[in-house]
Amino acid sequence: MKIILLGAPGAGKGTVAKLLSEYDGSVQISTGDILRSAVKTGSELGKKAKAYMDAGDLVPDELIMALMRERLAAPDCRQGFILDGFPRTIPQADALKGLLRELRIELDFVVSLEVPREVILDRLTTRRTCSNPDCQEIYNIKSNPPLPDGRCKKCGSLTIQRDDETEAAIQYRLETYEKKTSPLIEFYRTEGLLRQFPSVSSVETVAAVKRQLGK
Repeated sequence: MKIILLGAPGAGKGTVAKLLSEYDGSVQISTGDILRSAVKTGSELGKKAKAYMDAGDLVPDELIMALMRERLAAPDCRQGFILDGFPRTIPQADALKGLLRELRIELDFVVSLEVPREVILDRLTTRRTCSNPDCQEIYNIKSNPPLPDGRCKKCGSLTIQRDDETEAAIQYRLETYEKKTSPLIEFYRTEGLLRQFPSVSSVETVAAVKRQLGK
């Protein structure tokens, strides 16, 4: 499969992407993963990205797209890929459209995960993340809690509530999403690629996406 996953923070993009990648071997791709990998390997693009990140600046779209070009051209993407939360803006979507055309890659469709705001707030305010930067396992104190003492089941490090997952921070993130990213829904609707899926249950969402892929 070759799809894009859109959705607000807490919509379940990461979980859905992981389940879909297990379905047919398509690789899950996020800009965060690409940036971390490029910085770790010390490539020229990675060094440039690190300079922006160390200065606390956003990595410019031109550099993001150069990294995305490298990633999509990698051999493991031939089986398929799931773009997890990218693009985020209309300029990025336009640039990605040109890149896919250049690489002769055709998307199956774009998945928009639709989740009520109250569900997102509940999901994110109850989320806990492993504090070990090499682990970063995610838990939910209601549905998938860490160990009783608050430690990670995988590595034993303490789990924490991230600063951007307090209720005030989440409200701000949702407002930012509405302003910058939700216009992508109309962009891909116009392109004829948009498919909208309720995403209260990740398992049910994945099943619905699979049915759509089979059409």
